Amino acid sequence: GAWARERYPKTRQLEQGILSVGSMRGNSSHNHNPFVILKRPDTDEFQGEAIGFSLIYSGNFLAQAEVDTYDTTRVLMGIHPSCFDWKLEAGESFQTPEAVMVYTDQGLNHLSQTFHRLYQKRLARGYWRDRERPILINNWEATCFDFTEEKLLEIARTAKETGVELFVLDDGWFGERSNEHAGLGDWFANTKRLPQGITGLSKKIGEIGMKFGLWFEPEMVNKDSDLYRQHPDWIIAAPERRQSHGRFQYVLDFSRKEVVDYIYSMMETLLSDADISYIKWDMNRSITECFSNTLPADRQGEVYHRYILGVYELYERLIGRFPQILFESCASGGGRFDPGMLYYAPQGWTSDDTDAMERLKIQYGTSYCYPVSSMGSHVSVTPNQQVNRDTPLSTRANVAYFGTFGYELDLNVLSSEELEDVREEITFMKQYRHLLQFGTFYRLESPFSHNTAAWMVVDSDKKEAIVGWYRVLNGINLPFTRLKLKGLDPGTKYAVSGNVKSCYGDELMYAGLITTDISSGQAQGNEKMSRDFESRLYILKAEKRGIE
Repeated sequence: GAWARERYPKTRQLEQGILSVGSMRGNSSHNHNPFVILKRPDTDEFQGEAIGFSLIYSGNFLAQAEVDTYDTTRVLMGIHPSCFDWKLEAGESFQTPEAVMVYTDQGLNHLSQTFHRLYQKRLARGYWRDRERPILINNWEATCFDFTEEKLLEIARTAKETGVELFVLDDGWFGERSNEHAGLGDWFANTKRLPQGITGLSKKIGEIGMKFGLWFEPEMVNKDSDLYRQHPDWIIAAPERRQSHGRFQYVLDFSRKEVVDYIYSMMETLLSDADISYIKWDMNRSITECFSNTLPADRQGEVYHRYILGVYELYERLIGRFPQILFESCASGGGRFDPGMLYYAPQGWTSDDTDAMERLKIQYGTSYCYPVSSMGSHVSVTPNQQVNRDTPLSTRANVAYFGTFGYELDLNVLSSEELEDVREEITFMKQYRHLLQFGTFYRLESPFSHNTAAWMVVDSDKKEAIVGWYRVLNGINLPFTRLKLKGLDPGTKYAVSGNVKSCYGDELMYAGLITTDISSGQAQGNEKMSRDFESRLYILKAEKRGIE
């Protein structure tokens, strides 16, 4: 993948030689994820053998499969050996990242479900591990840097009226930050924008009746900042060489304890003074010119790894101090969406691309390893800011439901009809979010090979399920269609929303759910016209067991 199109699955035939993926960016990257699957040629989503390999690490990695001249495959996965070495003194030890292997003989869905259960219950941890995630609204796509406190409160008041539970203030609240050129590293409120600071704003949001969340990018610094002016040697950069910026920012040297201590002190002070329930932890720039000013020449190969250990340490200290804060990891979208982050932040921003049709692919691909509860997914503005696509509000919600769910827009510019739709969407999510976030997830139809896509979640006792069905482009005089469901109890009769009659589980799984609509030319006189970017949700509820 790449930025805005992360985690697209690719299938390659193994032959004698080496096939590998990896990252040398200092983070696991948008381009390759530390996750690979070996599968038999005839293995698909529902049958066949496969082995999944997942590295619990957030830095440079290498994953490779080598087939020798006797057609034996050897898999290697770990820290990328390029630009890495670690000097061990007598009596010292080094701990390598752990790798998780999962075997299945029941297809890729079964493989993924094993990873989902394992990572939900044995990797994610703490207060938020098993809790339903709050429905949030983030101000970024509504305002970007152009906001005042009153503008934020206007958005929050309307959000509260629709049922939103958490207001998140994104970039631009700190230092002299009014654009990308300044302020990173100065984690104190800009009182020109927020007269009573973050403490005052969080109190006002609380009085409205909502929780309050805040965006940080603690690993970065702008040269136009108090932090850089005081400590210009704290960035990762080679001495007497050109210093390359990315988005006008530089990477702080988190391999140095004093740097981590300083950032922790600023964040701890702010979080102690304000009522903050959520942190979006962003990281918008990979490491280049990797050099630390405090390590000798023979230890510069340790910087990449020491940096990641510094990131982990800052997370650990903040979680220990504020155990009920919900952390969401972010790296310019999905640039560090990996199991190492999941240990500290039970959810991650899946991609900066919030277009619903693009998210079908991104979330579908992400689900091969990562659970629905880990995927940050929002209803954003339209036309979409990334692809300029105009997608129905209902479809944006129907995709975002299969994740943590929230909004990234200004509700005050919506029509009264759209606001009523938002209220209904939030009511629906509150009713079903435990099923959506923690149910057993099945991929049914891939957006990578079809004009339609489908997935579903089933609760543990198979009494309730939700199917998401999506069609990218409309058609005319299309064939009749059915969608074969999974995970139901064959002998249970299910009421299916939108269907006149109920169906048994075996019928829905082996004959399929009828998805034929007006696009087939079979109008019944009351259907709405179909359109591009169509979507539907089917709610299944068990009625009774046994054959009539």
